[in-house]
Amino acid sequence: MSYMCAECRQVGCKFRDLTKTMADCPSKNEAIQAKAAEAYKEAENYRIANAAGKVEAEGYGQLCRMEEIVLFCKRAGYKKLGLVFCMGLHNEAREVSHILTHHGFEVVSVICKNGAQPKSSIGLTDAETLSGCANEVMCNPIGQAMLMNEQQVEFNILLGLCVGHDTLAIKYMDAPCTVLAVKDRVTGHNPIQAIYMANGYYKKRFYGDK
Repeated sequence: MSYMCAECRQVGCKFRDLTKTMADCPSKNEAIQAKAAEAYKEAENYRIANAAGKVEAEGYGQLCRMEEIVLFCKRAGYKKLGLVFCMGLHNEAREVSHILTHHGFEVVSVICKNGAQPKSSIGLTDAETLSGCANEVMCNPIGQAMLMNEQQVEFNILLGLCVGHDTLAIKYMDAPCTVLAVKDRVTGHNPIQAIYMANGYYKKRFYGDK
């Protein structure tokens, strides 16, 4: 069985009416749903889910994501925050750090280029780099994560990491995390913009000549 919620037009789960769902609706997988419900009882999971629910209700349609992150961290009781960011958003990271500090959080921030390792160390050739030189400094998301672990931050915020780099950072982080913004150089770091235009300007780019 393969779940296809993206194709569902009934969304009975929203109204707790499983008669209005697809045959392969994941809500009908009682074993998984029971296991998930039990997992929410674990202290950290309960704290995160509880805080997230309260922030959703308090900030819905009123607070921007940065405001919601501040409110969430307060509701969850986090004090020491990690800010993992891309060098291309250095100014934005500085502002985020100022905002968080203003709200009483201790902020640890680590840039993507930490370690100053060359791209040749991950097998890239001159032709596979932006500068044309394999000694160009690589992004080091694993280092970012490990440094946050070493600092024992309680919660991580990702800002502008590239596709794949964010994957590695999240993989190696000990503490929970959220994403303030992702890297999208074309849309001003607003990737959903291209999805809104998937049947217009981006149609040929996404779907070819079909």
